[in-house]
Formats: sequence, C-alpha cells, structure tokens
Amino acid sequence: MNAGRVDWVDTAKGICIIFVVMMHSVLGVEAAAGQTGWMHVVVAFAAPFRMPDFFLISGLFLSNVITRDWKLYLDRKVVHFAYFYVLWMTIQFLVKAPVFIEETSVRATVELYFLSFIEPFGTLWFIYMLPIFFVVSKAAHDKGVPWQLVLAVGALLQIAPIHTGWLLVDEFAARFVFFYAGFVFAPQIFALAGWARERIGISLGYLLVWGLVNGTLVYVGWAHLPGIALALGAAGAGAIILTSALIVKWGRLGLLQHFGENSIVIYLAFFFPMAVTRVILLKLGIFDIGTTSLIVTLVASVSPMILFWLIRRTNIGWFLFRRPAWAYLSGTFSGKRQAQAAE
Repeated sequence: MNAGRVDWVDTAKGICIIFVVMMHSVLGVEAAAGQTGWMHVVVAFAAPFRMPDFFLISGLFLSNVITRDWKLYLDRKVVHFAYFYVLWMTIQFLVKAPVFIEETSVRATVELYFLSFIEPFGTLWFIYMLPIFFVVSKAAHDKGVPWQLVLAVGALLQIAPIHTGWLLVDEFAARFVFFYAGFVFAPQIFALAGWARERIGISLGYLLVWGLVNGTLVYVGWAHLPGIALALGAAGAGAIILTSALIVKWGRLGLLQHFGENSIVIYLAFFFPMAVTRVILLKLGIFDIGTTSLIVTLVASVSPMILFWLIRRTNIGWFLFRRPAWAYLSGTFSGKRQAQAAE
C-alpha cells in the first residue's frame, strides 16, 4: 500500500468504479442493440448503492482538509477537479461533436458545449458535483452549522421527490447526504472496516441478508422509492465497506485496489474505449448482448490504466492526468503535487 493510502478504501473505490463503467457499458450496448442482456441484472442490482458508496468514500478524508484556508482548499478541491472536468469534457465533446452537428446544427452544438460548463456533460457529472459538495461542506463547517442539521437537510433532500430535469440540482439532492455522511461518520466507518476483518462469519452473514433484501427490492421495483432509496444507499455502502475489508483480509484481488488508487483516471478516460469496443463487437455480432456488455466493460476498465501506464513511461500526454503548474492557484503549486495523478 502506498504511503498515506488505505487498502480497503482503495479496494472499495475499485469496486465502485467498475460498477460505474459497467453501468455505462451495459446500458450503452443495450441501447444500441435495442435489447437487454444478462448483465442488465447486475447493473440493476448495483443501482441503489453504486453512486452512494462512491460519494461516501469521497467524503471519508474531508476532516483532514476542511480546516485549511480557503485558497488552498479551493485549489485542491475545486480547481483540481475543474481542470480535469473542462479538459475531458472538451475531449469528449470533440469526439461527439460530428454526431451532434449531424443531429442538430453547428450553432446548437456550440451552445451545448458552453451549456456544459453549468450543466454537467455526459459521464463527467461526478467530478462536477464533488467540488460543489466540498464547498458546501466547508461553508457549513466554517459557519458553525451543526452537522446534525446539515445531515438532516441532506437526508430530506434525498427523500424528497426532486426531479427538476437539471442534473446539477437533482444529483445534489440525491447524493449530498452520502458524501456528508462519509465526512461525519468517518471514524465509525473505519471502525466498521476493522470490525469486519475480525468477524468474517458475521460479516458474510450480513452481506447475504443485504444481498437478498437489496435484490428483492430492486426486483419488485421499490428500490427507488423515497426513504427506501436512502436506506438501500446506506446499507449498500456498508456492504461495500465490509466486502472491501474482507477482500483485503483475504489478500487477493489486489487489482481492485490498484483500480481504486487510480479510479479518477478510469472515470475520465473509459468513455472512448467503451464506445469503440461497443461499435466493433455489435458489428461483428459474435457474442450475445450480455457477453458483449461484459467484454465492453472489461476493455473500458483496463484501457485507461494502460494509457496511464504509457504516459508515465513516456512522459507524453501527462497533462491528461496531472495538473500543469499554470492550473494551480497562485502560491499553491508544488512540484510534489504536480507529480501526482488526478485524485
């Protein structure tokens, strides 16, 4: 394990990023093919906890930085993600622009590009939302707002039927409570992971019961209902924490930890190999829809890691995953920080 990293946290992030890539890959294949495959069941099962756990994990270490001065905090938690969002949004947009122009017009395509600065674009909405969560959390902390009140408001927003059609508003309401819970309950979450390592049998029993309940509620169509969605998100996040702790205890599947260490790299770059692989496999028509979806998921997950490895070996294209000096706020840049990949 790298210094300053926690093995089960990275493993949890690895699980989550694979589920995220899987969701986009499977739904993309099924939409293009006009039919569903056996992988659809896996995506549906993971829906209640996939993003809640990702946001909860993202809030775990907030207590280490929330007391920083605003300038440094904004650089690390806002400018950092803004750089990668704008860069990769532009890359994705350039790839998709010909299709947009064909379907609409040049003017509408340009307008969509600029709209993407205020309405998250495509698969990149996660790193658009994170800076907003970081700012809201620090503002509440600095103003002395009781964490119980913030958490309660976040829970109410999640339960409320907020569907404005604006992804920024809707996803904030649906996800903030999990991010903030990761911050508030970090000590208890780390204690839970330690508890799981020492009580393997009980942990496996909990995971079995959780899996049955989660799967049943998804199957009967209740998983998205107010209150139930919040409970399933929390329970699923706990299940991923237990699973990650047990995997680390088992001493296997180190690849998940490696994926978790570089989860943002995968998140930023998986869209292109996903799209290319989908088109090729559907044209070949060799595999069924479920198997095609699985292959697309695997290629989309591994390809960014290969690209990242090549960049580190050649030092060509490093700006794709590292912020250059000019993208730091004045006085916050350091060579050590610049050498690190997107986090």
